[in-house]
Amino acid sequence: MVVEPKSESDWGGWLKMKVIEVSGKTVEDALDAALAELVVSREEVEYVVLEEPSKGLFGFLGGRSAKLRVSVKAEVKEEEPELQKVVNVDPEIAAQDFLKNVFSAMKLKVSIERMTKSDSIVLNLRGDNLGVLIGKHGQTLDALQYLTNLAAHRDSENRIRITLDVEDYRKRREETLIRLAHRLADKVKIRGEKVVLEPMSPQERKIIHMALQNEQRVTTYSEGEEPFRKVVIALKK
Repeated sequence: MVVEPKSESDWGGWLKMKVIEVSGKTVEDALDAALAELVVSREEVEYVVLEEPSKGLFGFLGGRSAKLRVSVKAEVKEEEPELQKVVNVDPEIAAQDFLKNVFSAMKLKVSIERMTKSDSIVLNLRGDNLGVLIGKHGQTLDALQYLTNLAAHRDSENRIRITLDVEDYRKRREETLIRLAHRLADKVKIRGEKVVLEPMSPQERKIIHMALQNEQRVTTYSEGEEPFRKVVIALKK
């Protein structure tokens, strides 16, 4: 027999459940019959024994069957975690926002000028007393550029490179390194001894290599491990 609960709270939290009453020779027999009728497993039901089974006269006359009220447990749906929406942020906007927060924390007044190259976006920083952003041979600027790229690409699928410059420092530094490369190359050709430069970043080592790539008598190569890798200028063998 199928019955409906009188209210949603009748059975201590069962909500809109199917409830049946079944009988059997034993409690287990009655429960098995209920599971078969409801097509559920033992773990999916709760039951109340309405009548205990009893034996009749001499163990078999007038015996009483077990009677159960069996209810299917209310389904409790686990809340599915909301999928985080992937927001594709413009890397240039993210980079500028990051830099503005850095400058604000450092109490620096900095204007950001944008230039576009074929393979990167250049953000040239202008303001007063910005040497602190450059550091020795641009080491601080390189570190800030690295962090800016991390911030720019954190929520963006566009992997365009962000290059930072301060008052055209990188251009002036490149010109200085090119002059240094040619001067040391002349020294190597005169003395016949190799010259080892101080440790440089990969970008600055590349400038040295490119400046002397067409030299007929000298060659360049790098040696050592980062961050102490150096350029060597030597006579060709």
